[in-house]
Amino acid sequence: MKNKTSRGVVGLGAAMALILSGPLAAVAQTPASPPAKAAKTSHAVHPYGGAAVDSARLLAADREPGTWMAAGRTYSQQRYSPLTGINQGNVGKLGLAWYGDIDTERGQESTPVVVDGVLYVTTAWSKVKAYDAKTGKKLWDYDPKVDPANGAVACCDVVNRGIGAWKGKIYLGALDGRLIALDGKTGKVAWSVQTTDPKQPYTITQVPRIVKGLVIVGNGGAEYTCRGYVSAYDAASGKLKWRFYTVPAAPGDPTNTPLLEKAAKTWNGDFWKYGGGGTAWDTILYDPKTDLIYFGTGNGLSWSQEIRSPKGGDNLFVSSIIAVHATTGKYAWHFQEVPGDEWDYDVTNPLMTADLKIAGTPRHVLMQAPKTGFFYVWDAATGKLISAEKFAPANWASKIDLKTGRPVENPAVRYTDTKAAIVQPAPLGAHNWHPMSYSPRTGLVYIPVTESSTGFQSAPPTTFQVKDRVYNTGTLATSDKITELYGQPGAPQRGNIRSYLEAYDPVAQKTAWRAPDKDYGPHGTMVTASDIVFSGDWSGQFNAFDARTGKKLWSSPTQADVVAAPSTYVIDGVQYVAVLVGARGLPPGQARTSASSANNSRLLVYALNGTASLPTQAIAGSLPGKVLDPPLLTGTNEQVIDGESAYGRFCAGCHGAGGVSEKSIPDLRYSPVLRSLGTWKSIVIDGARANKGMVSFKKVLAEGQAEAIYHYIVSQANKAKATQQAAAKP
Repeated sequence: MKNKTSRGVVGLGAAMALILSGPLAAVAQTPASPPAKAAKTSHAVHPYGGAAVDSARLLAADREPGTWMAAGRTYSQQRYSPLTGINQGNVGKLGLAWYGDIDTERGQESTPVVVDGVLYVTTAWSKVKAYDAKTGKKLWDYDPKVDPANGAVACCDVVNRGIGAWKGKIYLGALDGRLIALDGKTGKVAWSVQTTDPKQPYTITQVPRIVKGLVIVGNGGAEYTCRGYVSAYDAASGKLKWRFYTVPAAPGDPTNTPLLEKAAKTWNGDFWKYGGGGTAWDTILYDPKTDLIYFGTGNGLSWSQEIRSPKGGDNLFVSSIIAVHATTGKYAWHFQEVPGDEWDYDVTNPLMTADLKIAGTPRHVLMQAPKTGFFYVWDAATGKLISAEKFAPANWASKIDLKTGRPVENPAVRYTDTKAAIVQPAPLGAHNWHPMSYSPRTGLVYIPVTESSTGFQSAPPTTFQVKDRVYNTGTLATSDKITELYGQPGAPQRGNIRSYLEAYDPVAQKTAWRAPDKDYGPHGTMVTASDIVFSGDWSGQFNAFDARTGKKLWSSPTQADVVAAPSTYVIDGVQYVAVLVGARGLPPGQARTSASSANNSRLLVYALNGTASLPTQAIAGSLPGKVLDPPLLTGTNEQVIDGESAYGRFCAGCHGAGGVSEKSIPDLRYSPVLRSLGTWKSIVIDGARANKGMVSFKKVLAEGQAEAIYHYIVSQANKAKATQQAAAKP
């Protein structure tokens, strides 16, 4: 933490002066909330650092508007704060109050949780840090010491999205599949359990949810060889209480319940040999009104249905919302959004509950804006579909049939090993994991949206082989047929991606406004009772928007890309806004200023009239931006072609399709390693950077494939350089 003596944090005397002088004293509440003094006296009721969260306290969260007790703030996960101390009249006076440097430099996706005066946040590599929420003093940190080799099977970076707090403990889902309970005051381990088979490439990046004394957690790994499930552990002891598998196993497997035996009839072939997939890797929500737990499931494994289920079928329960009874984990209902998915259309994207008036009738609903581009509204108790319309461009289906709940699919988007397809949205989705928020005042949902497309073609089923700890999607990263489709009139422009913040009316099923991003990249949101939406961006800014119009009200430089969602809280009458920043790479033109991380990862905390400042001196030897400076291509055409295929199978999942990174992992086209084939091989084959998560691929690459991939990346880098040079000519 940087305080006033080092970087100008507001100290006690200055804070008191600000409170007495005006804006900081005006921490107004909505009529349904108690006065601000409730936040001031919360430590008297709940001791400092106690993490004293339970069901009663979460149910009454609006009586403590100055706390943020869970990643989504309340059980509904609306990420809506009743606080109004920071409002549209004074938001322009927001300044940095304090910040803390983060000692990891991969993606930072956690939402700060603030309870009993302490701010808890997780970072890449599943580390946990606790700060005094007022002063920024670091109280403790915890490193689970995840084996870096696990980074090779974390499909989308070694991230973590936050903690759960319950009765004095802090709960962490670690990348290696452990569920860990920490003492909230000290960070010492209370208990730890392995929730997954360590021999399988499972990961956990999601927030554990605590419901009635049970810690609910899922896992990821549906691109590798994994079968999805959700588990409930006793919060006090770590004992397993129930487990719900999302897809069937091999015939006769003891985990195949009668429900899964029925689901198996929607599959065919030897699907279980591929793992099945259907992992519940992000969204989990508990609704106290229905006493149900909801979670979304991911793609089938392989992606190619021609391989995993050759005769088609719905393949239950992939790409589905599943509701189970909270105490027992018994099935209540399900809704499959993408029957027979083969486009990586996970529906693990954020869920929220709300009370809406639809057609003049009050309805308690469950809502989601998933990857598919359709916004869904269901009856929360029964799962009956109320409405579903497009919130973003999508060509895979024209509409959702409200009678059957099934998409009216575009037949052209199904692909085989002899037929390619161009599909919109791309696998990253119209809306991925990035948190959305909902304001009961405006009636709008605030969604980070991405528009993109991609090409699909199946690998030949007769030659496809499952391999350990690498992508087993059964698809080609590119092909002549895909290139041909992209060249047809009216086809989406290949590689054309844009993103924006969208305000969406879930009752009218219409877009209210959009605020475009300068640089592509989705980012989480939070909304307050002052009708302000807070969200960062990939241009290195943290922004405040008018929740009703989308007008930008305020912006502050972060010196880093922002993907995580913020939270807000009150300490001693002062409202703060906290956000974790940092992703792979830096915003355009931004130099490294952090001695702790190359991507300027930090926890930033703002308040009215805050006077802290980020360092401006570039770290010696660092350069702003990225420079394409590849060597000349020396490989043969055959090597480049072979390298393209091998890259798509073994590398694209982390480093991006076509060698173009999405910023979460280094873009290899810019790597200085391209200057030396020997250095390249030492990394790819010998594991020279295994301690950083880039493990050896010697066991899975055939002879010559590492060199072929090298030549392919050199080729892609030279193409990108030529494009840059052509664009620079007058």
